[in-house]
Amino acid sequence: MSNVGHYGSSTSTSLMSSALSSLAEPEPKLVDGIALDYLLIELVQTLRQSTLVATSKLRAREKEMVDAGLIPPTPPIPPSKKESKGKGPEDDEEEEALRIRLESIGATVGGNVAERLSKDRARFQDTLDTIKFVCKEVWAAVWDKQVDNLRTNHRGVYVLQDNAFRPLLRVSSASGSADALSKARIYLAFSSGVIRGALARLGLYAVVVPETTTLPQCTFQVKLPKAFNHFTTPA
Repeated sequence: MSNVGHYGSSTSTSLMSSALSSLAEPEPKLVDGIALDYLLIELVQTLRQSTLVATSKLRAREKEMVDAGLIPPTPPIPPSKKESKGKGPEDDEEEEALRIRLESIGATVGGNVAERLSKDRARFQDTLDTIKFVCKEVWAAVWDKQVDNLRTNHRGVYVLQDNAFRPLLRVSSASGSADALSKARIYLAFSSGVIRGALARLGLYAVVVPETTTLPQCTFQVKLPKAFNHFTTPA
């Protein structure tokens, strides 16, 4: 009886372990890699419209407060600034609001991707090891390739270069390459957020600045505060 009881207990334990294991690590559900490209296109357009509505409401509230004498009126913008690059200050404000929202969404995505990819690996040895992980593992998971070049000044600044960055491969404009380059920059906001979010989840809080001068090439400058230039090991 004791043997039978022991056998039954062992079997139920193994079955329970198998069931719990399948719940803890379910098989991944995959989608076509092109889905992210289409999602980013729609995301930019949708958030652009949403940002226009949000900023219009904000200006309306500010006008009401000015009319009520609660806040001083906004000083007029000099004509030289109104005509710069064919854009007014309102356009710059809306573009910045759109950039912030895209980067915030990208940071959430990047953090979750980095956490999933790093959960079974050993602790990173130093800052450079963490940066390399983003350049290889995170880059390949999100954009199907690794970074083409990584440079650093060994003082907390890293430059990540991609010669054919996937989100920029299909960017074009009927008005020419200069206009396409100008429009492409907003699509890098989401990607900057992915990099910043991945690094933050791995313990590095950085400022990520994207730059592109020739499509589809781009670089991301990652700036770390001095406190994070190297990992400190516990005593």
